[in-house]
Amino acid sequence: MGIESYMGMTTGVCYYPEHWEEKDWKPDLLQMLENGIHVVRVAEFAWSFFEPEEGVFTFDFFDRFLEVARETGMKVIFCTPTATPPAWASNQYPEILNANRQGVLYRHGHRRHYNYNSPKYRELTRNIVTRLAEHYAGHPAIIGWQLDNEFNCGTDEFYSQSDSLAFRVYLRKKYGTLEALNKAWGTVFWNQSYTSWEEVFVPRPTVAGYTNPHMELEFIRFISQSTREFAKLQSDILRQYLPKETFITTNGIFGNVDNHAMTEESLDFITYDSYPNFAYDVFSSAPDPKEPEDRKWSRNLAQVRSICPHFGIMEQQSGPCGSVEGYGSPTPNPGQIKLWTLQSVAHGADFVSYFRWKTATIGSEIYWHGILDYDGRENRRLREVRETAAGLQKLRDAAGSTYKASFALLQDYDNLWDNRVDPWMERIDRQSQKAWFQASQKSHIPMDYLYLRENTTLEQLQRYPLLVYPHGAILRESTVRLLEAYVEQGGTLILGCRTGFKDEYGRCLRLPAPGLARGLSGATVEEFTFLRPEDPAPSIRWGEKTLEASVFADLLSPDPEGEVLATFEGGCFYAGTPALVRKQTGRGAVYAYASAFTEESARAFLEALPVESPFAPYLEGEEACELALREKEGKKFLFVLNYSKEPREIFLKQPMEERLEGKLHPEGKEQVEPYGVRVFAL
Repeated sequence: MGIESYMGMTTGVCYYPEHWEEKDWKPDLLQMLENGIHVVRVAEFAWSFFEPEEGVFTFDFFDRFLEVARETGMKVIFCTPTATPPAWASNQYPEILNANRQGVLYRHGHRRHYNYNSPKYRELTRNIVTRLAEHYAGHPAIIGWQLDNEFNCGTDEFYSQSDSLAFRVYLRKKYGTLEALNKAWGTVFWNQSYTSWEEVFVPRPTVAGYTNPHMELEFIRFISQSTREFAKLQSDILRQYLPKETFITTNGIFGNVDNHAMTEESLDFITYDSYPNFAYDVFSSAPDPKEPEDRKWSRNLAQVRSICPHFGIMEQQSGPCGSVEGYGSPTPNPGQIKLWTLQSVAHGADFVSYFRWKTATIGSEIYWHGILDYDGRENRRLREVRETAAGLQKLRDAAGSTYKASFALLQDYDNLWDNRVDPWMERIDRQSQKAWFQASQKSHIPMDYLYLRENTTLEQLQRYPLLVYPHGAILRESTVRLLEAYVEQGGTLILGCRTGFKDEYGRCLRLPAPGLARGLSGATVEEFTFLRPEDPAPSIRWGEKTLEASVFADLLSPDPEGEVLATFEGGCFYAGTPALVRKQTGRGAVYAYASAFTEESARAFLEALPVESPFAPYLEGEEACELALREKEGKKFLFVLNYSKEPREIFLKQPMEERLEGKLHPEGKEQVEPYGVRVFAL
């Protein structure tokens, strides 16, 4: 079942009964219910309340809380508390602790200081999850369970002794022999060859920080597998005890984990933690004033949607956020809590839970504010949450509807993780990802992310008339065959610079770039260069348009089937060489672009190629407004989100019902107030 079957536009909040006096519980829950909040998440950091000493279990505290929840009618998402092992575990079993690359252990006093591969920590986890499942499975107040909290948040690298031992097991299973490993990692370079498995460790400090990039890539894959195994250990236990109507989820999407695979293996759906005005260093930096910080979060939500078309928000920002470590962000302006909530819903969320009910008066997050401040009095933010929750009830029939995108950006974990190892590719790809998102947003031509995985089908690709694979440095034969079939059947594919010059281990191919995609792209790379910072960026002449190259340039030589559409101009040594080559294949076409993308060049492609705005028949809006469309069984829900502090104009092309206000809006111009939202039903 999808999230809509469990939740259906429900509003929740994160609550910590252990932070408050017991006499506060019932008034708090009743006040939540009065303000449209019907679900609380609890217990993700409360291990010691269940197991104050090893093997000594007590459930009295949360039994009492759950009884209050049952009495008031509040529903509960219950968490496994493995994100913060208790002090007795950290003290008695230092082998459970994670370490930095220098081998120094992370000590008790923060969170997520454990490692997934410690046999002892897996044993302790197995024990606590089993006892919680035995005791609380089927409790009438509990509707779902969250695994841990934010896997790989804070740190997504693991360097303990347990990790080195587990890494060796992983490598022996994957490679079989040291000969195969040495070949894959190119250990002949700098005399790194291994002659015994005991010589292999997770990455460690080296001179100048230079480590084997192929080992680093495999290490990230190992971290991903370790994270998934730890999640599955818990979900497998819960499945033995939970009723079928009780869901399992986890929150956040963080680095060095295949979130798609983890969701398929362990979850009913994923939830995300959305902080659109995320904390920044209050002493040295601020968001880019040219680009609203909160609008950028739509790109993250698109990533979540690639995992689950219908997902939940476990932590939605409701106040200023930051910590005593020295970073923070402002209080949401009037209207922004509602705006951010509907931003999540517009992108596919069918459940939104705010972080948190009352701001903590203790600990590291005393500046990570919730709906209510320290005194617990009703405030402006609560009134806005109440209004927003009431609005979501008017959108209950939108639950299960699907976000409609006009094109997709292709991604894969091979390249996502290799970019962490390869600073060349990270810089190039970061520029292009930002460019395509901005072009999509401002052109009102919405995009999806589509991950290329072993189980990706041609039918999934064919949902989109246009696919953009900005810089797929690592290409597998199966990926090339899939893309060839997509183009043959009529699809349009854009490939950026630095495509296809690596294999799955991150080794450079002894083939002309774009390697395995050479027959697909219609061009060969003869030479390449970073653009010199001291030189003016070369221009690209494409018909009547003059575009600016960015970051990098491939010098292309078109194949006989390749048609040159654009060339480099300016004072560069490659002036006059092709910058864009098109190859017609079957019913489709491939465009090979010889640079990283800018917003301007991405918009030029969107104007020139067969993609259409799904909003065009219904309305037009200024660039400052994001438009989004969800659809189910022929019914459409059209979202207009104004991220600007100024009123913005939209033009309705037909009369439409606005759901939040509950009235019909006539055809014609109207203004959307600062941080305002409209949801039109069609």
